[in-house]
Amino acid sequence: MRPLGTSLQLETRRLRAIEFLHAGMTYRQVADKIRSSLSSVVRWKQDYKKHGEAGLKPKPASGRPALLSPGQKKRLAGMLLRSPLKAGYRTDVWTLSRIRQVIETKFGVRYTLPNIWKILTVLGWSCQKPVKRARERDEKAIAKWKRYQWPHIKKSQKTWRPSGVS
Repeated sequence: MRPLGTSLQLETRRLRAIEFLHAGMTYRQVADKIRSSLSSVVRWKQDYKKHGEAGLKPKPASGRPALLSPGQKKRLAGMLLRSPLKAGYRTDVWTLSRIRQVIETKFGVRYTLPNIWKILTVLGWSCQKPVKRARERDEKAIAKWKRYQWPHIKKSQKTWRPSGVS
């Protein structure tokens, strides 16, 4: 399991381990001091012997490369900030399916819906449902009703119980 910390923090940790080894500490002492496994300290020492400080640098993350570049993701975020109405949709709601269509037409890339969701969360977007309210809603009339009529309709403090039960 990868330890907590940024790449820079973890690299600093590895460099400190090498410094401790050069100061004469044993592998076990270094592992205990920096809260690491013994095998990691041994591996770092071997990498340091073989490649110097470059051997302790963070390795790039493996895996399939992203289909959208960071610049394209930024452009996508800009497109999404504009209304879906401007993108040609009938309602003012972005759905994953609509975002998939935008990505496909603008960038020529096809993503699955779960992957689109991952992109959106990385961009800082969250799931939000539109509030369903009538356009003709009169907030002043609702507030007046709640204040003056609702208290008369509301149940009294006595709780209901079947007759004959004390």
